[in-house]
Amino acid sequence: MAAPKDLGIEVIGVPEGATVELDLRLESVMEGVLVTGTARAPLTGECVRCLEPLERELEADFQEMYSYPDADDRSRDADTGDDAEEEDRLFLEADLFDLEPVLRDAVVLALPLQPVCREDCPGLCAECGARLADDPDHHHDAADIRWAALQGLAETMRDGEKDNAPRERGDDPQEK
Repeated sequence: MAAPKDLGIEVIGVPEGATVELDLRLESVMEGVLVTGTARAPLTGECVRCLEPLERELEADFQEMYSYPDADDRSRDADTGDDAEEEDRLFLEADLFDLEPVLRDAVVLALPLQPVCREDCPGLCAECGARLADDPDHHHDAADIRWAALQGLAETMRDGEKDNAPRERGDDPQEK
């Protein structure tokens, strides 16, 4: 089957028209037809950390009951009193069932919310946008203004190390 439009989320999804392989099992039961299946489809998207394109395979399992059109008449005798469940029921129409809403729910729920190209993807530099995986030693010498006072203190500490060199007697200004 060809993938319908918008089968995914903003950063990853099944491309429209891509082949979705379905493995279905149909069982006739008293109330209708129980459809159990697995959908396999290619995914395309981008890494949320470094924005590189990525491609994956998705496998999503689903199970749904499609009721016979006259199932309403049968269920009135055994009223469950649950109106919300009544609204979510799917019905067979002329011995056919629409699998798209079930497939859409199964696939979208199986998608990774934060897809990454690899688990340890370092992402992009917050200052310049460079891809950190391409240059692991990437850094900027510009100091954050909030840390400027501490950087100045660190520089005076380094200068003070020079002052702590061994002195000869009489060189200490506090001895006088």
